[in-house]
Formats: sequence, C-alpha cells, structure tokens
Amino acid sequence: MTFQERKTLVEARHEAYLTRKNTPIEDNGIICRYENPIITAETAPLIWRYDYNPETNPFFMERIGVNATLNSGAIKWGDKYVVVVRVEGDDRKSFFAVAESENGVDNFRFWPHPITMPEAPEGTCAAGLDAPATNVYDMRLTRHEDGYIYGLFCVERHDDSCPGDLSAATATCGIARTKDLVNWERLPDLKSRSQQRNVVLHPEFVDGKYALYTRPQDGFIDAGSGGGIGWALIDDITNAVVGEERIINARHYHTIMEVKNGEGPHPIKTPKGWLHLAHGVRGCASGLRYVLYMYMTSLEDPTRVIAQPGGAFMVPEGPEYIGDVMNVLFTNGWIADGGDGLHGGAMHKMEDKVFIYYASSDTRMHVATSSIAQLVDYCMNTPEDGLRTGLSVEMRNALIDKNLAFLHQA
Repeated sequence: MTFQERKTLVEARHEAYLTRKNTPIEDNGIICRYENPIITAETAPLIWRYDYNPETNPFFMERIGVNATLNSGAIKWGDKYVVVVRVEGDDRKSFFAVAESENGVDNFRFWPHPITMPEAPEGTCAAGLDAPATNVYDMRLTRHEDGYIYGLFCVERHDDSCPGDLSAATATCGIARTKDLVNWERLPDLKSRSQQRNVVLHPEFVDGKYALYTRPQDGFIDAGSGGGIGWALIDDITNAVVGEERIINARHYHTIMEVKNGEGPHPIKTPKGWLHLAHGVRGCASGLRYVLYMYMTSLEDPTRVIAQPGGAFMVPEGPEYIGDVMNVLFTNGWIADGGDGLHGGAMHKMEDKVFIYYASSDTRMHVATSSIAQLVDYCMNTPEDGLRTGLSVEMRNALIDKNLAFLHQA
C-alpha cells in the first residue's frame, strides 16, 4: 500500500469513528447510559500521532501513539460541552487536552493542540519537592465565583526517599487557573501534612475563603489513616496551605468505600442541597474495585451531609469492566446544563439535564445523562447503608411490605 493509499484509508476510518451517533440505553430510571464511549485513544487527532511528510514517514506509520483517554474534567463552554481529557501516551506520560461536542454525547473532537501546562513555580512545590512533575493527571475543573476557571490535578514525582524503588512515588495537588482553557497560570502546589489526590475546589467562597474537598493519604496509593473525603478552608489560593482538615464523608468497614474514597467533580448546587458525586474503592479477589456513589450536603453548611444513598450509584458494566486497570469506574467531571451560568455554584433547576462524564477501567471515556430532579430524588429517597446485614434485611423487608400493601389495595 502506498503512502497516499494508507493515508486516505486511515483518515476515512478516523472520520467515520468520530462521527458515529451515540445511542441512549435505558438504564435504571436514575441515569441513561450510551452505547459507545465518547472518547478513546482512536479519537486522538491524526496529526498528534502520524508524521504527514512522505519523505520522513514513507509507510505512513503511527509515530507517537496514544494508549488511553480517561478521567476528564468537564465544563459548559458557550454552547459547547467541553471535557479536559487525561490523554496517556504509549510512554505512560499523561497530558491534558480539550475536546468539545455540540450535544455532549457524541462527535467529540479535540482542539488542535494539547494544553501546555506550565511547571510549578520554582521553590513552591509541596513538601519541598522542587523537581518538575514526572506526570500530571485527573483535572477537576471549577468555574469559581472569583472569575477564574481552576484546574486541580494530581502531580506525581518519584519518591527520592526510596532510591532503589522505581515504583515509589509521591502525590501532590497541582493548581492552575485560566480564563480561556488555552492559557494557564500555574500556581504553587497545595501544601499539606499528608499526600493528596482527588482534591476539588468548591465553586463558592465559604466564610470569605476558598474551600477544598481533600483526600488525605499516607502514601501514593494507600489512604492508610486518611479517613475519607476531607474539607479545608484556604486563605489564599495563590499560596494554598491546608491547616485544619476535617473529614466530612468517612470510610466504613465492609462498604463500597472501605479502602478509600474521593470527591469526583465539584458539587452541583440545587434547591434541595449540594449534589456530590464521588468514587469508592474496596478490595476484592480480583484487586481494587472502583465504583461511583452520591451524597448531598446542606446549602447552609456544605460540610453537613443531609443524604447518602447506600451502595453504589454506578458500577462497571459489560465492556466497561475490561481495560488497562480492570473493574474501575472513575469520574471527575459533570455538567448541569442550566442555571444562570455565572459561576460553578449557580443554582440549578430541578428540570436541568446533567451529563456525567466517567472513565472505565482507565482506558476510555463515557457519558451518562440524568436530571437534577432524578439525582435529588435518588439521594433523598434511597435508604442509607445500615452497615450490617440485619439492618440491610430490615430495610428490604420494609420495602417489600410497603409494595405488597400498595398492590393489595390496587
């Protein structure tokens, strides 16, 4: 096959892949999944992967491969649905890239260039780790009421206290902000007593301060003594230091979050309270299982949990189970399509549609849709986890008896 023949074939196949229509799949009354992933490694632009010069690439080979597209932040940008994707190259290095869609469920296309994220200012990295990041990933986007869009993401470096272990790493929270999603100002990394991953910026000031959802952990992977999702107030986002940190959503034994849990995207403000989407992790025979769960906090006090359905909100299904890291669902982006659009904490109406962007098995991106009304109903009217079998059976029997009585009357 000649250079031109192969180029024509690759381009036609790529365009057909990008323009596939995504068919909704009726789910459980809470969400609607879609048939196809919205972004995969195959979605990456050909000019990112191929050398188009026949003299230097006579066989039209892929020169710089993409392994996975995952864990995307999300934001409504004008009339477009925009995700900031973690793109992982074949070299295991991740970078951020913006993709947009007209309808939020298919035909996502990347902007021409990935985000060129500046390094953290010299001498400002957390815990004295001044080396440039080896890897960055999993950006949470928050349109804050101060007028900036913030991206908080994990920064990975080698743990030099373990010189003989090439898998030893540290995790800190990187912070950057932008007005256009192209030009980013890198701020100093978050400073904290513990390692931090899955840090999320609340969209509103609280008592005049920036508020963070944190996830304290003893090591790069293990939460250890970290009790769950934390809360911290920051005086100055340009020099963010965690002082007092308290757990607002705790881990529990023999639950979907017994190993660790973490905030997903920033919460959505509704007339009934703040809607939160998070991930929970438990150990099983096949390794760690990541699922999604929800909870709600008070409008008056975002740290006070007012509802938390028991069990998982979403779990890996079908092909979602298979990938680079199997048995994993992860989310750090959703869009509530409504509200006044002034900032991330805008009040959303009950009828507003919600687009939930999630990754499966660290490999590809998907979307599920719901509404504020459905998600609030799910949170407020689904029983909490009783934390032991006796209460679980009692809860189920109560529902059975209620249904039998209703059906008998009917």
